[in-house]
Amino acid sequence: MKKFLGEYGMVLVLIALCALFSLLTLKQESATGGAAATKVAGEVEAEVSQGGHVFVVGAAKKPSGVFARLVASELEKTEAVEVRQVIGTPRDLRRAWDAANAVGKTPEALVVSGDVLKWTILPALVEEAADLQLVQPTERMVSDFLKRGNLLAIVDRIVVIAVMAIGMTLVILTGGIDLSVGSLVALSAVIATLVMKMMGGLEAGGGAVWTGFLAATVACGLIGAMAGFLVARFEVAPFITTLAVMLIARGVAFMMTGGFSIYQVPESITWLGRGSTLGIPNTVVVLVVFYAAAHVFMRHTRWGRYIYAVGGNEEAARLSGVPVKQILLFVYFVCGLCAGFGGCIQASQLATGAPNLGVMFELSVIAAVVVGGTSLSGGSGRIIGTLIGAFIISVIQNGMNLLGFDSYLQQVVLGAVILFAVLLDKARQKGTVTVKH
Repeated sequence: MKKFLGEYGMVLVLIALCALFSLLTLKQESATGGAAATKVAGEVEAEVSQGGHVFVVGAAKKPSGVFARLVASELEKTEAVEVRQVIGTPRDLRRAWDAANAVGKTPEALVVSGDVLKWTILPALVEEAADLQLVQPTERMVSDFLKRGNLLAIVDRIVVIAVMAIGMTLVILTGGIDLSVGSLVALSAVIATLVMKMMGGLEAGGGAVWTGFLAATVACGLIGAMAGFLVARFEVAPFITTLAVMLIARGVAFMMTGGFSIYQVPESITWLGRGSTLGIPNTVVVLVVFYAAAHVFMRHTRWGRYIYAVGGNEEAARLSGVPVKQILLFVYFVCGLCAGFGGCIQASQLATGAPNLGVMFELSVIAAVVVGGTSLSGGSGRIIGTLIGAFIISVIQNGMNLLGFDSYLQQVVLGAVILFAVLLDKARQKGTVTVKH
């Protein structure tokens, strides 16, 4: 049982959280879509006299508006009734109703759905026309958490943190820490968009976008390598080294932009963060490719094993012939690269580069790594665990948002989750729970 919990405990926690928020966000909701529209149109034709007048009502820029158009289209095919679409606000419905009454075309039925059912004008209209039929689609139990848009929002929210967490996992596995990743996100976004601006700005092509992304990622990787050199060569504490780099990188980002955001970027910049390939969001593709590559590297390469060895016992690793200094330099370099690419994704999602991006990202990244089971003492942890940890944090934040928790309470809950993960790490170190690398 201990081995099973050590291997799959975080997966079970993630599944339990998804199930919990799925249940807590269940609510009655009107059915929508083509099948529901056809069914409602049939009900209207059965209840309204031949040639009778029907109002199909929906709110502007809401799902009810889309559904109203579907129903109206179905009714217009049969020509059995006279249909009028009212897509807008309660005031628009009132005007349309009065206009119809003025010419003797009082509606026999109102087709309503979704948020329109909450309009206070509906009871008044029913009183004015005693024979008025309110027709609405069948209600069903729907979980807001499981809606496709919400699940994609979870991935969109997590992708930058998850990509950065790959590099952070490598650093923490060696017993180190990197506080600079949030500032590197901002610096990367600024460098990338500045390159695009210099290569043509709004008129630049796709080549400028990828040149900017490459320049930003490499620059952040070199900054990470510099931090790793200081840690490895001069044995400066990682906390102090990366704290200094954090301040320097943020300051440079502000100096490069004068404190302003950069908007002169081509439209194609959004392909990475908002686009899709074969119907799959590119952010999902990025996560799968990056984590698959990182997993293979850590489980099946010599340097992957060296990283675990350095974190487990640096002196023993050195005596065994492990190039400790090179490993330390490498993990900080990779962490910088991941932060730089994360900044490119952020710039792509927002279509801008701003020096204030990535604030407090370092804490979210470290939390994802720790919750995913990587020991802060080094030498123990898994890449896939980090991905699960990132999803756990994102699911908790998303679920609390759906339930209407205020931001302060969310901070308390997330803090408690991180504290629990640290206590679990201590329990593993004492041997009460075992985790296989």
